[in-house]
Amino acid sequence: MYSSIFGGIVTDEAAMVIPMDDHMVHRGHGVFDTAIIANRHLYELDQHVDRIVKSATMAKIILPFDRETIQRILIQTVSVSKCINGSLRYWISAGPGEFQLSTSGCHQPALYAIVIEDKSLFDSKGIKVVTSSIPMKPPQFATMKSVNYLPNALSKMEAEEKGAYAAIWLDDDGFVAEGPSMNVAFITKEKEMLMPKIDKILNGCTAKRVLTLAEGLVREGKLRRIRVDNVSVDEGKSADEMMLIGSGVLVRPVIQWDEQVIGDGKEGPITKTLLNFILEDMKSGPSSVRVPVPY
Repeated sequence: MYSSIFGGIVTDEAAMVIPMDDHMVHRGHGVFDTAIIANRHLYELDQHVDRIVKSATMAKIILPFDRETIQRILIQTVSVSKCINGSLRYWISAGPGEFQLSTSGCHQPALYAIVIEDKSLFDSKGIKVVTSSIPMKPPQFATMKSVNYLPNALSKMEAEEKGAYAAIWLDDDGFVAEGPSMNVAFITKEKEMLMPKIDKILNGCTAKRVLTLAEGLVREGKLRRIRVDNVSVDEGKSADEMMLIGSGVLVRPVIQWDEQVIGDGKEGPITKTLLNFILEDMKSGPSSVRVPVPY
């Protein structure tokens, strides 16, 4: 774990702590992001660092260091950990200070990072989702990746209580929005890849990469086109394929939404192909998405 409060990296789990008076702890005033560690490389680190910098700006948090220093610290933390496969999670907070509502008592912002080793493979088994009854965050907060994830946690718990993997949020107009920590996409009967607009939801780094890789399927004629648009519930439930997309699931096929079976109730072929594209991209993709870790 790296902590700017400690001023360095610690390897003792007992020392991996955050001050209770950190504004991120008692007021939720912090932002975070995650990057996958795959085969000695950080996948889409540049894209994720760009997003946390943007989130910090939206949350009115001054960066503790410049962008290049933040990225260097993150890479060094992974290097010290010796983790070959896993995830890097990192936070920028308003910093420790008083237990007040305002950040006026916070003397300096803080950067934290932690490396989590994970040797398990990403699951490609089809899952069930339900429609969330938990209100989604308004666009101002949904479009920034802040630590205020209570609605997300409650949505995930609601799904698990109903025997599902995740719950799908609908926006105020009734259109499909996103899952609790992932984007959602569909393959229509017309062989279009359809993804909801990102103006009211988090701009997913993995989702953007999947859209880029899916262009190859358009060129091959396996997809007619890619469309980012408003998606009605009926349109989503009547699709041939449905998938969840995010750094925690990569591309996960959905075979049932509420009581509606998606397609033929089996993992869709295009969803499987897109998962394979991402897995291959993590292994041998361009330097723009793979940053080597100097162990």
